[in-house]
Amino acid sequence: MAPKILVVEDNEQNLVLMRDILVYHGYAVLTARNGEEGVRLAREERPDLILMDMQMPVLDGFAAVNILRHDPGLHGLRIIAVTSFAMAGDKEKALQAGCDDYLSKPVDILELMATIKRHLGEGKADGE
Repeated sequence: MAPKILVVEDNEQNLVLMRDILVYHGYAVLTARNGEEGVRLAREERPDLILMDMQMPVLDGFAAVNILRHDPGLHGLRIIAVTSFAMAGDKEKALQAGCDDYLSKPVDILELMATIKRHLGEGKADGE
């Protein structure tokens, strides 16, 4: 069975792009357009990994990660921050918030796939 990845992203173009890349690479993909919807889907669907935009309406990624990290039913869930904010200290801020890794936008497809595969224990990404 394909690993399940939840993409939490408010920008429609980014959401579609990430979904299409992940589907192409054989993953089952769930999508949410804000942190509140992402938290709900994570609790209902128990994904293997979450790609979390950090700047969103309703509930931002930092607050969503905080909620997920305090949910005992989601212990061990891998969360990768994906954000267009790539200023000094942003990576550390995301990691301190509870994210397992950090990718900046625009996302490099090879880096995205290598990061996902590493966190899912799948080894090297194809073509590397």
